[in-house]
Amino acid sequence: MAGGAVIVGAGEAGVGAAFALRAAGFAGPVTLIGGEAELPYERPPLSKDVLGGGALKPIRAEADYVAAGITLRRGRTVQRLRREAREIEFDDGDGLGYDRLLLATGAAPRRLQVPGAEAGPVHTLRDAADAFALRAAMAPGLRVAIVGGGLIGLEVAAAARGRGAAVTVLEAEPRLLGRGVPEDLAEILAVAHRSNGVRLCINRNLAAITWRDGVAELICTDGTGAVADLVVVAIGVAPRTELAAEAGLAIDNGIAVDAELRTGDAAILAAGDCCSFPHPLFGGRRLRPESWQNAQELGQLAALNLAGAGQAVSHVPWMWSDQYALGLQIAGLPAAGAATVARRDGDRLTLFHLGADGRLLGASGLGPGTAVARDIGIARRLIARRAVPDPAYLADPAASLKALLSPVPAAAG
Repeated sequence: MAGGAVIVGAGEAGVGAAFALRAAGFAGPVTLIGGEAELPYERPPLSKDVLGGGALKPIRAEADYVAAGITLRRGRTVQRLRREAREIEFDDGDGLGYDRLLLATGAAPRRLQVPGAEAGPVHTLRDAADAFALRAAMAPGLRVAIVGGGLIGLEVAAAARGRGAAVTVLEAEPRLLGRGVPEDLAEILAVAHRSNGVRLCINRNLAAITWRDGVAELICTDGTGAVADLVVVAIGVAPRTELAAEAGLAIDNGIAVDAELRTGDAAILAAGDCCSFPHPLFGGRRLRPESWQNAQELGQLAALNLAGAGQAVSHVPWMWSDQYALGLQIAGLPAAGAATVARRDGDRLTLFHLGADGRLLGASGLGPGTAVARDIGIARRLIARRAVPDPAYLADPAASLKALLSPVPAAAG
């Protein structure tokens, strides 16, 4: 029997899509399937509030699902996708038909591929179980080694220091945050971590881990390393594409979808960390942003298109990270820029990334708390407008960025 709209994955994209379907007037059955037993929750707080002792933050209250007529099936694993029959199969053999299907399966932490990585307790951080296990294992004075100097690794480092642990970060690349964060901002964050007592070991490739009496010795290829009571691996995530790949859908750094998030099967869309899509603002370049905002925006867009719209991706990617007292925000695609303009205003640094034609393609900023939020918010709107701002104006901290949003007066006739 057909099951209306079925959504596999109860993270930000899946939950947002379910409620957006109702808001769009979709009257058929909506079934949301999540692999975890918990009520769907926000993931950004896992590496911040939850590690610090806070509780999970539900995306929506349980009563909201009931009121919206959304069937939430928690703790269920989808084993197989049968496209010809328009049916999904659970790991217990039960099946569920669909008219329209959204895959919002997210991503999974990458695993260490070195000798000894599986011989002892190595933690990752992606879901609630990971966060609670890591929080329970942390204690003042504990020696924590974090493999990976990306955003999650550094957020865990900050949280561990906040709980009184001794922290070492091992990063294989020549600098921290090599994927997506400009070097000037990464260096400021490196200084902040060192000043908070974190030992940063840059350009160190892990060769092996040896274990003795529950203590790990991490050995790098140059002979250096660290001794730790607790090991955390934060070397990125891989999109969950198993269901789609087994069903014969195209894979390209995630489930490959078009600008309307449609797969090669007219009844199936994908959204969130699991999919890559061509972005019209960046010349059709295929992107797979890993952020709360991207999952939220794509979930809502997928819902509209499941309900019959034909809208293409238009949002400007945006992400943030909080470490100690500093707030990092990035919009657009800084790596696509051919030139960078810096705006320094006290303890705030904002970088504007311009294409060869002068068009604003990205912006990144770092400052206390949410100090750069307003500038990055304005930059997002300028990127969406394909603005070509004057570099000297961008660099002047006294010049109003908001003024750049005003329409250019029409020339006198």
